[in-house]
Amino acid sequence: MERKIVRPGLILLLTAALFFGTANADPDREDFLRKAITDVFPDVEITRIKPAPIPGLYEVMLGTEMIYLSEDGRYILQGDLIDLGEKINLSEQEREAARKRVLESIPASETIDFVPGAAQHTVYVFTDITCGYCQLFHRDMAELNGRGVAVRYLAFPRAGVDSESFRDMESVWCAADPNEAMTLAKGGRPVKPAQCDNPVRRQYELGQTLGVRGTPAIYLENGREMPGYVPPDDLIEALNQYAG
Repeated sequence: MERKIVRPGLILLLTAALFFGTANADPDREDFLRKAITDVFPDVEITRIKPAPIPGLYEVMLGTEMIYLSEDGRYILQGDLIDLGEKINLSEQEREAARKRVLESIPASETIDFVPGAAQHTVYVFTDITCGYCQLFHRDMAELNGRGVAVRYLAFPRAGVDSESFRDMESVWCAADPNEAMTLAKGGRPVKPAQCDNPVRRQYELGQTLGVRGTPAIYLENGREMPGYVPPDDLIEALNQYAG
């Protein structure tokens, strides 16, 4: 992902690299850095720590977000690390890999899936039945499925938990036929109340962790984020670029 603007955090990151030595993979160092972070931020979830491409810095993955930490555990740097030679956003690569792992771990029993007979691609879509652009995306479903794209829906009621849309989405997930209920709800039909053990709250919280701010929020198989409505031609072009 190319960036036209270099963030101030990146300037700090590159400047800091001039003053540190080379960092090698070191379990003791990683434990030390983990403690340095949790001593200050006890509730933070650290999913991985490893040496960064720049000597003297470590990559710290917090959920699916990336920060950089000096090897002495004193300085935290925020911003994207970009390889100018390769024209690659290394930070976004790591975020995409983290999103991919998270999304692939979601059981099929917890998503509402619209799958063609021979799927060539899969997209994960955080959706809200009251969202106009989500309804527009759903009207593209026949075309997407016909062109080999499987859609796995996850719930993201924008009004938050315990809202009317939250309860309606629980009812959609608990319906005898969730796919039909999803289609009817996005067509403006009233949602028939239903109750069951459902993943709507978990998926909403997952969306917040991934940084979802609006719907639809579309994620490709490689973890790339495509926020907002994307027409079928553009979505399939992006999927083919990933596959190629």
